[in-house]
Formats: sequence, C-alpha cells, structure tokens
Amino acid sequence: MEYFLEKLYRLGLIDKSFLLPGGKELPGLDEKPPSTAVTPEYKRRYVNLKELITRHYNEKVYHFIAKYANLDSDKTHVLSTTEIFSIEQIPRGGIKSLVNLNRINDIRRINKFFEHVNGKLPQSGIFIGCSETLELRYKKLLNKYPRVINLIILMADYILKRVMPKLPVTKKIYFKLTGGRNRIISHAETLGRLYSCGFEIIEEQSIGFLHFFAVRKTGKPAFDTKPSYGMFFPMVRTGKNGKIIRVYKFRTMYPFSEYLQQYIYEKNRLDKGGKFKNDFRVTSPGRFMRKFWIDELPMIYNFFKRDLKLVGIRPLSKQFQSLYPDELLGLRSKFRPGLIPPYYADLPDSLEEIIESEKKYLLAYQKKPFQTDWKYFWKAFVNIAFHKARSK
Repeated sequence: MEYFLEKLYRLGLIDKSFLLPGGKELPGLDEKPPSTAVTPEYKRRYVNLKELITRHYNEKVYHFIAKYANLDSDKTHVLSTTEIFSIEQIPRGGIKSLVNLNRINDIRRINKFFEHVNGKLPQSGIFIGCSETLELRYKKLLNKYPRVINLIILMADYILKRVMPKLPVTKKIYFKLTGGRNRIISHAETLGRLYSCGFEIIEEQSIGFLHFFAVRKTGKPAFDTKPSYGMFFPMVRTGKNGKIIRVYKFRTMYPFSEYLQQYIYEKNRLDKGGKFKNDFRVTSPGRFMRKFWIDELPMIYNFFKRDLKLVGIRPLSKQFQSLYPDELLGLRSKFRPGLIPPYYADLPDSLEEIIESEKKYLLAYQKKPFQTDWKYFWKAFVNIAFHKARSK
C-alpha cells in the first residue's frame, strides 16, 4: 500500500481498500454503516478530502489543488501512490483530473508513471503532483544542520541520491537497496520530464520544502527511451537539408532541459547572444564552463565530421525551431550550421532580432560565402575578446 494511505490506515482514519476517488466525503460521515449505528468513534475513523490533504500537508496545498481540480467531482481522482498499477486501475475516459499526493522522488520509473497518467486523461486534462527539488532539498539540509557539517552532509547526500542513481555502474545497486525511492531531482528535470510526457505547466508553487505543479495535457508523450545523464551531451539538431545530426557538448544543463525551450522563452525571453535570461536549467558547473567556452570543445569533433563549419547559423533543436518562421527554416535548411553563429557578430537583443541577424547573414552568404564568413568571424572575435560576449 502506498505510503500516504498506509499511514492514514495505521492511524485508523481510512478503510484499507480506500482509493480516494472523486473527492467526496468518505463513507461514515453521511451514511450509516451496515447493521450498526453511527457513533462518534465511527465518525472519527473518517474525514473528508480537505481534512486529509490539510492533515498530511497544510491548507496552502489544499487550496493549490482545489484551484485546478474540482474535488467535489467524481471525475477527479486523488491518489498517493508511487505505483503505475494504481494508475492502470483508473478507467480510461473516466476522469478529467488526477492528483497524486506522493512526491515523484519516490517513483521508480517517473516517465512511465507520467506516460500512464497522460493516457488516462483527456486532452486538456489536469494532473497535479509534487516533488522535492534539488534546490529545496539543499535549503532544507542547510537549515537543518550546523555549518560545515551541513556541507559535508550535503555533498554525501548528493553523491548517494543524485549521482548513484544516474551512473550505470551504481544505478542497479541504488535501485536494489532503495527501490528507487528518495532520489534527488532538480526543478528543471521535474518540469522537463513533464513536458516530455505531453504536459504543459499551468502553475507551480513551492510550499514548505515541496514543489507543487499543476499541468495540462497537451498531446502524446515523446517516449524518450534514452535520456542523457552523462558528462557528454549529444544534442539532436537539424543540419543541412534537414539531416538530423548529433552535436556534442559537455553537459551544462540538467537532464530533460531540452524539452523546456518554449516554456523558458515565454517565461524569461532572451539575452544578448541568443541565450535565455536567468535560465534555471543551467547547473553551477555549467555556468563556469559556458563562461570560458569549455562546453563547446567537443563540437570540434562535429567540425571534423563536417556536420558544422567554422562560421554559420547555430544548429537548432526541434523545440527551438518551433519559435522560428517557416520561411527562415526553409532558408536555413540549405546551409551547413556553424560553430560561431552570426549573433555573436550582431549581438541581437530579442528573438526577432536574432531571426533578422540570421536572415541577413544567410542572404549575404548566398552571394559571397568566403567574404561573408571572413567578415562575421572577425566581428564575432572582437565582440568575444573585447566586449565580453559569452555564453551564459
């Protein structure tokens, strides 16, 4: 039995078979039990859904959930589970919203869980859940223990619960010992997994040391069977003539961050040089590597493979291409991407200016390829060397 329900059952608050469907009051509040009178003792065994959520968390959590899920409707299912089996028992087409009170850190196969939730919900159906993000976990541990000791605990906690579950060598050991519970998951990875499974964020809110999210189903999952967690990140990009290429970089972002391009663009917009402002997907080591171009070094391999040339438009992900007009995408497909994009020469401020910068470069390159690349190379060199144009 799931942790939350087991805890309530042991307290004598719910029946063992209770599934929390619909958000109605539990049997015993308004209904008489068979062959017995309604006694105060019997009523104390049952509480309504608001009291359950408030007791397990607090009223803020209840109000966050109630804002997006009609808890009085039998089309809303409220669970506290880590098991895909519990999701499979819900009849397809029988719900409009689903709430899971168990944090996703304890789910063994998170994406498979999200995929099953997606399959049970109709288009625009609502899913509400929570996670203990890496950022909130750091905050909790730093406040919990004295100085110096908290840093040691923080480092050990990160290695045991973040690194071990990701490395192929130690992953099996971790899952064997823990069942996959209590893994550390970053804010970016939480949202990225949701987007990869066919959801979009409606609202997110940190309450206490948990991060709650309300998402809407927008389509089918991507079924990403080979997510990258390693130091080298093979980015799937579109090259010349629409050819799919893998561009290699040192990882600077949390896993599944690539699925958040549209979300980050709408939330933060772009900085000069075409990068997103205040991008929470970038790790602390990643910011250092970007500042000194260390993350770009593996792209030299793509240069020698002739996937990329020295100066040229940046190879785009499928998610980023959705931000571009079809006319420019058609023009881009005629040319090989480059290591040094034209926006390091022009330093545009917005996506619209980036689009104009690339269009201007491509039209000039069509007429005079060598002269255009020579000119843009030196303009970019001056901006990088003397005007501190950097990746962020």
